[in-house]
Amino acid sequence: MRMSAVTAGVAALSAAAVTGGYAADAAPAGPQAASAAQGGSPSHSAAIPGAQLWVKRYNGPANGPDQALSAAVSPDGVRVFVTGFSHGAGSKADYATIAYRAGTGTRLWASRYNGPGNGTDLASSVAVSPDGDRVFVTGFSHGTKSGPDYATIAYRADTGTRLWVRRYNGPGNGTDRAMSVTVSRSGDRVLVTGVSHGAGSGLDYATIAYRADTGTRLWVQRNNGPGNGADRAMSVTASPAGNRVFVTGQSTGSGSGLDYATIAYRAGTGTRLWVQRYNGPGNGPDGAMSVAASHAGDRVFVTGHSTGAGSGLDYATIAYRAATGTRLWTERYSGPGKNGDGARSVAVSPGGRTVFVTGTSFGRGTGDDYATVAYRAATGARQWVSRYNGPRNTFDVANSLAVDPASGKVYVTGVVGAFTEKGDFATVAYRPATGTRRWVRFYNDPVGTNVAQFVAVNPVSGAVVVTGNSFGRTSSWDYATVAYGR
Repeated sequence: MRMSAVTAGVAALSAAAVTGGYAADAAPAGPQAASAAQGGSPSHSAAIPGAQLWVKRYNGPANGPDQALSAAVSPDGVRVFVTGFSHGAGSKADYATIAYRAGTGTRLWASRYNGPGNGTDLASSVAVSPDGDRVFVTGFSHGTKSGPDYATIAYRADTGTRLWVRRYNGPGNGTDRAMSVTVSRSGDRVLVTGVSHGAGSGLDYATIAYRADTGTRLWVQRNNGPGNGADRAMSVTASPAGNRVFVTGQSTGSGSGLDYATIAYRAGTGTRLWVQRYNGPGNGPDGAMSVAASHAGDRVFVTGHSTGAGSGLDYATIAYRAATGTRLWTERYSGPGKNGDGARSVAVSPGGRTVFVTGTSFGRGTGDDYATVAYRAATGARQWVSRYNGPRNTFDVANSLAVDPASGKVYVTGVVGAFTEKGDFATVAYRPATGTRRWVRFYNDPVGTNVAQFVAVNPVSGAVVVTGNSFGRTSSWDYATVAYGR
């Protein structure tokens, strides 16, 4: 449970020669390293692996807490999109979605959304259509009498013009929070999942499909676990062929507490195809955090945290057959500290042969560390484990992983020195075949804590984009988005 507390706390704020210190070849961290972002040419810096290309910050109109939680890059590599929540002038927290020019960091537009209840509105996830024309954001937004509802918004990618807004209030008229959004490969459907109050069933999964062009709701599917308790969907993805939708999260079982629950739906109709649950060997709390589909569309991979037999919380990564839900393999990872490990993110290599997982793992004498694991997709055989202990030898929390779709290089980001006055973004690049660390880069505004929440890779240039929240000199928490060379 210590691991769950660490990851929840950070989320609410929402082979280089590096052995506990800053990389010798690292670009200077923080604002002092932003020459390319301030008008200098990024081309020279881009030649240096991991060089910082630009940094951009966003402080909302109320000069209050602003936290970026998700990022995406357009398929043509031209634009970067960031979303999260930002305090407005008289409107509490609002959605704030920003587009930057990928090469320079020039801000192209910023669009804000204040829900009808003028309460807290928090965007949790952003996705881009395959043709790059539209951007979709989801999260939760206060209604006038319905409390927090799902709110999904479509914007024009070039201008930020709002195209449509769709809200969803569950049958229990209680808390409804969308956690994840994706777009079908064909671009015709937007798929959203999260947690929603049912009528007499507590919190349930609720997954919705919308028409991408108009926002017309196509279907809604809810799932209440066998324990009739709390069920929280955390992540959604679509199969490459576009015929299936996969959702995962945590669901209350009958006598087993919280378990993984992974569901497949028919994308066109929402018909449920299969449900698979996983209760770890310790019969304690288990929660899946992330789902990914293989590029061939034949397998689905989920990861998260799971109670082991005497090992506390471990990583647990599972592969299912996409068509039937048959479990193909389960692999667990318990760090050397044997006292709490939780995976947060899963991704698949471009060729589909390797599955990468990252999260936070308790080390022996090092506190919490990043721990990234590679598995053979076909069998689950572990290929490598790479751990990273930050320079302060304290809480280091990995929040997100991304794989370069062209080269297969692996990138992990999060915060080193969490819960200290000077936590930093720390982004690590790995060689996909061996797990050898290529470089580590930091962003540390001189004033306070910096927490990286999400990493994405530019599919054209291979540049790495990291976003999160950073404490400003006079502005409380701000969005901070950093681009690095591959």
